[in-house]
Amino acid sequence: MLDSPLSASAYEVLGVDPSATAEEIKRAFRLRLRQTHPDAGGDASAFIQVQRAWELVGTPEGRAAYDRGHGFATTSSTTTEEQDWSGWRAPAPRTDTRPKARAYGHPGGWRRERYLALIREWAGHGVDVPDPYDPALVRSAPLEIRRLLADALAEEATASTVSDLGMGFTVWHDVAVGTDPADKLDHVVLSPSGLYGVMSEDFAEVVRFRRGEIIGRGVDGRAPVATLLGRMRVVARAAKVRFGGAIIVLPDDDLDQAVTALGKVRGVPVVVVRRSALSMVLRQGVPGARDIGGNELFDVRTRLQHTVRFV
Repeated sequence: MLDSPLSASAYEVLGVDPSATAEEIKRAFRLRLRQTHPDAGGDASAFIQVQRAWELVGTPEGRAAYDRGHGFATTSSTTTEEQDWSGWRAPAPRTDTRPKARAYGHPGGWRRERYLALIREWAGHGVDVPDPYDPALVRSAPLEIRRLLADALAEEATASTVSDLGMGFTVWHDVAVGTDPADKLDHVVLSPSGLYGVMSEDFAEVVRFRRGEIIGRGVDGRAPVATLLGRMRVVARAAKVRFGGAIIVLPDDDLDQAVTALGKVRGVPVVVVRRSALSMVLRQGVPGARDIGGNELFDVRTRLQHTVRFV
């Protein structure tokens, strides 16, 4: 996933300097292909990343576009329009008039605010930061700052998907679960298929699973499933509602398959889904989750409306 604020650049994947010649990039590509090929004992996800990197910088035209979009081009040749290619700015307001899901709160808002404050603080007091989403600036920032932006983008992408599901769905974003704004529930989604707590993440690598938890280098010792379930319990107790399931949404490149069911964890059905599969899961329901309908749907929505607070 070479477009994430957390991911390595195409040059880093190939193991070359951004100033490398076309021939040097080609040699590096062939070497990395041999090193990562699964038939030679390499890692399949790394093999795919190498191929993707070559697609981005293997031709003069592709490399020029990539350099402009990711901050490797010279300042004089990089326009704001070209930098927008990264997609790291806040999404534009929607212009279509189709019925949307009922939505409350600001998806990704807290993390974007934290990112903007910290990126300017990191740049230095008195330093002008005309574009906090400049790809070169983002790429050079510390991991924790880039992670804030990556997670904000993930939350916004989930919000966009849920919004398109229509009026039968209600969603609350950035739900407070305590005094620390960082301890928030990214999304609470109410639908005829159930009531779900949803976490949006970006680990910039293919994740693995062990004993009902997500593991991997990008997870960095955190426990996403346990964290999500803990925050859901706080909301459930406050609103006197019962969640039917828990969903963790990851970029498509972070998962080997569209949906991974982890079974019941602490009595709650948990699934980890690719972003592109989220609509299907919310419409069909999490395996093992209890459906909600009729008067109960109205009652749960009312309880949440009266209880939910936002960060």
